[in-house]
Amino acid sequence: MANELFDGLLGASPDSAPDITPDTAPDIAAPDAARNEAAPFARCPDGRVFSYADTRAASAQFAHVLTAYGVRKGDRVAVQVSKSIEAVFLYLGCIRIGAVFLPLNTAYTPAEVSYFLNDARPAVFICDPGHAATLREVAETAGARLETMGGAGSPNAGSPNAGSSNKGSVMAAAHAAPTRINTTPCAADDLAAILYTSGTTGRSKGAMLSHGNLLSNALTLRELWRFTADDVLLHALPIFHTHGLFVAINTCLVARASMVVLPAFDLDDVLRHLPTTTAMMGVPTFYTRLLGDDRFSRDAAAHMRLFISGSAPLLAETHIQFEERTGQKILERYGMTETNMNTSNPYDGERRAGTVGFPLPGVEVRICDAGTGATLRDGEIGVLEVRGPNVFSGYWQMPEKTAEEFRPDGFFITGDMARQDADGYIHIVGRSKDLIISGGYNIYPKEIELVLDDEDGVLESADIGTPHPDFGEAVVAVLVAEKNGLDLDALTASINAKLARFKQPKRIELVDELPRNTMGKVQKNILRDRYADSFTNG
Repeated sequence: MANELFDGLLGASPDSAPDITPDTAPDIAAPDAARNEAAPFARCPDGRVFSYADTRAASAQFAHVLTAYGVRKGDRVAVQVSKSIEAVFLYLGCIRIGAVFLPLNTAYTPAEVSYFLNDARPAVFICDPGHAATLREVAETAGARLETMGGAGSPNAGSPNAGSSNKGSVMAAAHAAPTRINTTPCAADDLAAILYTSGTTGRSKGAMLSHGNLLSNALTLRELWRFTADDVLLHALPIFHTHGLFVAINTCLVARASMVVLPAFDLDDVLRHLPTTTAMMGVPTFYTRLLGDDRFSRDAAAHMRLFISGSAPLLAETHIQFEERTGQKILERYGMTETNMNTSNPYDGERRAGTVGFPLPGVEVRICDAGTGATLRDGEIGVLEVRGPNVFSGYWQMPEKTAEEFRPDGFFITGDMARQDADGYIHIVGRSKDLIISGGYNIYPKEIELVLDDEDGVLESADIGTPHPDFGEAVVAVLVAEKNGLDLDALTASINAKLARFKQPKRIELVDELPRNTMGKVQKNILRDRYADSFTNG
């Protein structure tokens, strides 16, 4: 029996489990195994290059280390470390032995980490060496073995400073470990990862993703976005999130493509490495920052095959400005922690600004009435529901919550409000929790934001509902002005003619920037807290 995900990503090899043969390996494994193992997979800013053979060997070394720590199939391995190619090898090593990878945002505090560890009960918790002192008690309380891992250096023999102390205990052990291991058999429905949701409403939930969920999505995206072994992806995303970890890395692996692995998005670094790449995956702020620099020109982007945006809504204005600057259209898609990718604008055909395109092949979507569950007609706004091989199995240790979020026919209720236009394009209009009900009327913030963002002097906007003594809720518009300033009187006069009175903001707040999470999503829960008393205190 094969390891569904690992063998799908890297192909079966002589050091895999003995019962894997060309007849029993996944379909994707046979062509991959025949390809050049010397082809590059990862290129690092310090000049190091790792081939697919190196990647297979390094994953075996990390797999040996985890096994020595007592990790067995089904055990959770929690990881809160800086981004590095070694962290990618650790992920692959974890999958290789059938353990469950649990990446944690590097910004989480010890108190937040404590919640995740006590909820997931991992066998091992791996953190940055500099944080071990503050996290040791947290790990011990949760019953997890604490180990450390730094962000630089390779576990492979001969790499610079591979055994130095700042690399941590995991790196030191990996450096000495064998480069071959029998891969643990895992079926499509075996658990591969747990990713915790952001938890903006209530406590975070652990989305359980299977080997089949991750592999099916990677194979679909490879075909849809035309990734091949000739591609080089500019990777500047974090890898504790589905976008940077699964969408970017897994898609590269199944395509036998390579990556330039940057520790984070730094404008100078991105512009420096852009000429060596063919594709880029980013969040909207990546593209607004590029557009804000004159060095990012039509010539600078001319060699690029594809720019992809996700994790947060891309302003139609950004989409248009990008095309005017480069002659290329950003491809926007839509996914979730619980589902990986669900929809995408087409590779060929119109990439329509303000939409997230069509359902992926094999993925079903429908838009339903939030109350009755009835499917709505084109153009009507409702809750987006999705079903397919990409959709997770449920929330860790939360059977009641899982049952609430799935329909009896297997559709997952995303909580995103959407509509589908006459041409089939899907428009995300906001989260159901962001819906504003004012005077009995339903107001979708996205509709107001599209109007405000188009006004002179408005760089971007976010609209929220806050308590109002007469209307229940009223709209507060939070705006970021352009450099030349904003005429509020002119703005108010303009939107009076474009929005029904009940939709018009009853208060406008100017801020220097909108609060965002690490993936660029505006944190409206913070804005709702900040302006909760807008209409109740005089």
